[in-house]
Amino acid sequence: MNWLLLVLFATFLDAIRIFIDNYISDTFFKGKLAASQKCLVAIGDILVAIILMAVISFNFGQTEPYIYLITIFAGALYTLGGIPYYKALEIEESTNLGIFVQLAPILYLVLGWAFLGESFSLYQLIAIPVILLAPLIIVLNARKRSRKIKIRAVIYAFLYILFAVIGNLIFVKTNALETNHLGFIGEIAFFYLGMGISNVAIVICMPKWRKRFTSVTKKYKSKLIVPLSINFIFSVIKSVAYRAGLILAPTVALASAASDSAEPIVIFFLGILLTLIWPKFGREKLDRKSIIVHLIATFLVVLGIVLLQM
Repeated sequence: MNWLLLVLFATFLDAIRIFIDNYISDTFFKGKLAASQKCLVAIGDILVAIILMAVISFNFGQTEPYIYLITIFAGALYTLGGIPYYKALEIEESTNLGIFVQLAPILYLVLGWAFLGESFSLYQLIAIPVILLAPLIIVLNARKRSRKIKIRAVIYAFLYILFAVIGNLIFVKTNALETNHLGFIGEIAFFYLGMGISNVAIVICMPKWRKRFTSVTKKYKSKLIVPLSINFIFSVIKSVAYRAGLILAPTVALASAASDSAEPIVIFFLGILLTLIWPKFGREKLDRKSIIVHLIATFLVVLGIVLLQM
């Protein structure tokens, strides 16, 4: 049960992060090259890695060198998935991108079986499609507000999910190796080091992002840095909680299904609350049909989570 609490906690933090990210993109970047925020994230990732190593008084001689390299590679791969993600968001017809994020549990199911040797009970196999019905219902309800998604956007979305899934699977697999003496925090540190290196490489290769980030930062200064920093902190806590949940869960697919399917529901109800008390962050339409659809989706997620425990 601890894995489920960690995963749901990570989902809640990620929902808040998404609202802050939307606020930053709309308010400061005006919808133009919001991905240039990676300039700050690159520095933050490396700082997190250094701080974690210092906190645990890291001993570099305790673990085989290839463990470090694999973990750094996993972090770099995970971050590289951000490139096709932002590419997908740049396509006008990609407003239903969320439906493809729900492919993650299926990829975890197949790759977890292939690379981690995971097995499933009948109830758990039933739970995954039950949970996946929740976001499908939400997306289908919003379908008429968007056009047909382009094949290019679908490919970008799939690559984004594939990179993230493989990066996390490598993290879980490496954590289970007998030759790995890093510990969970040590592995997180090198995972973040890989993320930082990857982000720095992306920033170096994207001069337009650097220029956009510099101009926006000079214009808004502390007004921008504060929400960016808060957003990054939430992202780090979420990342640690989610990967702890992946390791503790009976299977990685179950953790992914609980998180990815619950997130649109959490976002919706959190959006309602924020719309009432802080419209700049919420901006959720409070119509009866949407509320009914999300209540049905919530029921499916709860039912699926009950099945996960059987």
